[in-house]
Amino acid sequence: AIQEVMESYEVELDGKTYPVQCIRNLNGHSIGPYQIHAGKSVPIVKGGDTTKMEEDEMYAIETFGTTGRGYIVEDMECSHYMKNFHAPHVPLRLPRSKKLLSHINKTFGTLAFCRRWLEREDGGSAAVNGTKGKQEKYMGALKNLCDVGIIQPYPPLVDVKGSYTAQYEHTIMLRPTCKEIVSRGDDF
Repeated sequence: AIQEVMESYEVELDGKTYPVQCIRNLNGHSIGPYQIHAGKSVPIVKGGDTTKMEEDEMYAIETFGTTGRGYIVEDMECSHYMKNFHAPHVPLRLPRSKKLLSHINKTFGTLAFCRRWLEREDGGSAAVNGTKGKQEKYMGALKNLCDVGIIQPYPPLVDVKGSYTAQYEHTIMLRPTCKEIVSRGDDF
């Protein structure tokens, strides 16, 4: 149903009309405590996962549209990361990796972060670090944490060059008597 509605639209850009397509390899997902991607998928195209939603679960209902081919790939330099919720305990030999992991655990836990935040004076959170959180010379340590599976890199996702993409999202909670949209605001 989502695909049918999305693909019934077109968008006009610079005097040219483009059909809107769903990005078929991106989905919404279940959300758990401190776990943004909790395991269940919510597809936006026909023929996807048929896992059932259950009472008291929370979901990110996401739609991804494009003027391109409708299939994205990872490309370009990575700047966003997240600690793997199920990260194994790995003995780290590099002192810089231990230091960076400690900072990530304290500042972000399993929530997403970007390198730009690590480079700020507060290291990503003034409330947690004050002005003494800036991480320096951390790229080798970050690569090491990614290589051993503790940190998951999230590189930019791209469709065909020159295409436009958009993402919209609502977070819902499945309650016993209703479906509550917890992200609803005055603007969306």
